[in-house]
Amino acid sequence: MKKILIIGKRGFIGNNLFNYLKKKFQVKIISFKNLTKFKNQFNNFNFVINTSINPNYITQKYKIKYDNDFLISKYVNNHKTIYCFISTRKIYHSKPNLKENSTINPKNNYSKNKLITEKKLSKTFKKNLLILRVSNLIGEKKYFKNSHKTFIDIFVDNIKKGIIFENNRVYKDFLSIKKFCQIIKVIITKEIVGTYNVSIGQKVYLNQLVGWLNKYNKNKILKKNIINRTDSFYLNNKKLMSKIKIKNDLQDLKIYCYKLSRKIFNY
Repeated sequence: MKKILIIGKRGFIGNNLFNYLKKKFQVKIISFKNLTKFKNQFNNFNFVINTSINPNYITQKYKIKYDNDFLISKYVNNHKTIYCFISTRKIYHSKPNLKENSTINPKNNYSKNKLITEKKLSKTFKKNLLILRVSNLIGEKKYFKNSHKTFIDIFVDNIKKGIIFENNRVYKDFLSIKKFCQIIKVIITKEIVGTYNVSIGQKVYLNQLVGWLNKYNKNKILKKNIINRTDSFYLNNKKLMSKIKIKNDLQDLKIYCYKLSRKIFNY
């Protein structure tokens, strides 16, 4: 049985991965704060996945002390251990059908830092590196207050104020946390390495997504928040999907959002 180490005990992605993967693999999850206490055991694992993040890594210019992944990499020196780096779609310029070899154009400190880390880890791990450029993840974040703020957080915050998004033109690329975990499970099973986009691979219009998430909201919406941004995008996920061959489409996302809506509105 494969042994998996997840760093990020208090985070949204880390907890969901742990609960999903432990049914299939031998999984250990630790917090980044306990990293040095665990440093001599890293090479006992087949996969190391970091989901922790330093808040300064999100907002500030790159510094090694902010880079959790680079700091973790110093403890992994077994050539059989695969390191999984969770990168971001934000390293690309926003446009349709973004492929792994599309133009890199990070615009903020977070995406610039992710790209720097990609390059550093590529030198360290070479063939034993898995880089996942992940689109927006949708899932219940009720118990993870310190998680990196995403679309679902903004949606819930606005709904509590009686505000709903409104935009017929803007589209993004979303993926449920459940589907993300399924994808990681197959990746581990097949021992896949390389750089891949992780997404639904289709246009998901914000109005469409918000409609699914708002399905079980009984309260009257007081105000519509018009989004004027035009940074629409979606990722081309064919490179990864051709390897893992699992169902991943809009219908799956719709069903997941309906279930999430029940939880959000206690239906």
